[in-house]
Order: sequence, then structure tokens, then C-alpha cells
Amino acid sequence: MNILVTGAAGFIGFHLCKKLLNDKYKVFGIDNINNYYDVNLKKNRLKQLLTKKNFKFKKIDISNENFVKNIYPSVKNCKIIIHLAAQAGVRYSISHPYKYIESNVKAQISILELAKKIKKFNRLIYASSSSVYGFNKKTPFSIEDRVDNPASLYGATKRSGELISQSYSKMFGIKCTALRFFSVYGPWGRPDMAAYIFTKNLFENKPLDIFNFGRMERDFTFVSDIVSGIVPIIKLKDSSLHSIYNLGNNKPEPLLKLVNILETLCGKKAKIKKKNMQLGDVRKTYANINQSKKDLKFKPKTNLKDGLKEFVDWYREYHKIN
Repeated sequence: MNILVTGAAGFIGFHLCKKLLNDKYKVFGIDNINNYYDVNLKKNRLKQLLTKKNFKFKKIDISNENFVKNIYPSVKNCKIIIHLAAQAGVRYSISHPYKYIESNVKAQISILELAKKIKKFNRLIYASSSSVYGFNKKTPFSIEDRVDNPASLYGATKRSGELISQSYSKMFGIKCTALRFFSVYGPWGRPDMAAYIFTKNLFENKPLDIFNFGRMERDFTFVSDIVSGIVPIIKLKDSSLHSIYNLGNNKPEPLLKLVNILETLCGKKAKIKKKNMQLGDVRKTYANINQSKKDLKFKPKTNLKDGLKEFVDWYREYHKIN
């Protein structure tokens, strides 16, 4: 089977492509390799994928209005699209709002227009985010909850992507599955995420900014667990045109626990700067994964300590730290 993966040089996209290639799928990856974070990290991920004979890649911008016309000849046999490309990050959305409309709203329409054009198309699987839950007070966050109270523009654009996909699925009969990811971490992770920032600052003896004075909890989810939730959807037999799943660890952890584990793994004592809550942030995330367990047999296996050990081991190797 031929599968198109967008954001193939990204963190989750890279891990997903590796798994699909190991499972003998033919993967066509696309990415615009933007400079939101270290381009070399993206290129080094991509270098690994390009060693596989059943992987092809094209650098292209999905939000460009000529995207469908330009990419269609290369991907017309891809019956599955896994759309992971996005402009991520809550904080960056405050200073760069237009990038989020381009990458998370316009690009979603581009992908749906492509899916509409492919003959006998099977399914679009796309990344949403736990950020769609915004200021929801009830926990754990359930796919049955109303999500009309976003805390950030990022969360609002991801919810927009869900609504746009839902409308396309109804109008054009495109089967779509949204995945709300919860605080994904692991080897080859994004440098703008807490595990990476804290590890980097610990090794460089720089202070760690801890927001809301440390009163933060996140449903940290290891990247291989996320991938194990995506892959079963490729062969999922369901009647729903548009479905939504939470992919999270189902166990919120205090941010200060993350710091304590990283201190031990890095052999460093953190210099902590406690600060006010950041604009657009939320205090706690917590995934209800009942539907994911039922339909996808989703069962996260990696606890925070083991996952962070894998991340720090990778970080030391990648950055050549003894």
C-alpha cells in the first residue's frame, strides 16, 4: 500500500515513517523543512529515511495554492494520507499568528482537496492536538466534550482543522480521522518542547523557566506509543465519516517531576526560575483514551522515567555529550 505522510521530517512524522517502512509500506514523504527550529535536526531525520528503498521524498509547501496540482502526479496512488505537517507551539502563535493560519488552516484545505482528487481514496488521518480542549475544566478530557473555548490561537487553528475536515467528509464522502496528541516527547524530539529545553539548559548550566510557579501537569506521551496509536487506523474498519481519538498517556505528571527525573539522568542540579502562567497556556492536560483503547487497541506502555531515559541517551549521543 502507498501512504503519503506530510511533515515527514518532523518529530512524529519521522518516527511514523520509520515504523511504516519497517512494516513494508511504500511511503511518500513531504515537508517544507521550515526554520521554526533547527533545520539540521530535520535534515538528519530525513537522511535516515532516505536510506530506505521504499521511501520517496519531496520538499514542498502544502499551504501553497498550487500544491494539489504540483503534487498530485506523484501521489495519485496513495489511498491513505497521514497529515502531520503543522505549525506547532502555543507560544510562537502569539508572535506569529499568520503562520498558523497558513500552516494549520490553509494547509488542511489543501490536503482535503488532494484527498478529494485521488480516485478510490481510503482515509485521511490527521494530527489535531490536546490544545483544542483549551480552558475545559472537566478532566480527563474526553472526545465527547465541547471544545469551543480555546486558550490559544494554536488550539483554535487545530480545532478549525477538525471542523473543516468534518465539513469535507460530509460534502465529499472523505473518511477522516483526527488524532488529538498529548505532549509528545522522545528521541529526535522538538527543541521547543519542555524535555528538550530542560535537558539542553541542564547540560549548559542555564536556568529552567518554570511557569505557573511549577503548578503544571502534562499528560506526557512517548513517541512510540503515539505511533502505535496511528498505525492501526490504516486498516480500521468503521462506518464513521469523521472520527476523533485522544492519544495520550492517560496519566498527568507534575512538571516538577519531569525536572527531577532529568536532573538525575543528566547528573545536574537545576537552577529553577519560577514564573507566572504564560499567555495561552493551561494548567493541566489529561487524556481520556477509552475510545482509543476500544477501537485502536491503544495501550501506552512507556512511563515517564523510561521515556526520558531514552530521550536523554539520544540527546547525549546526538550532541556528543559524555
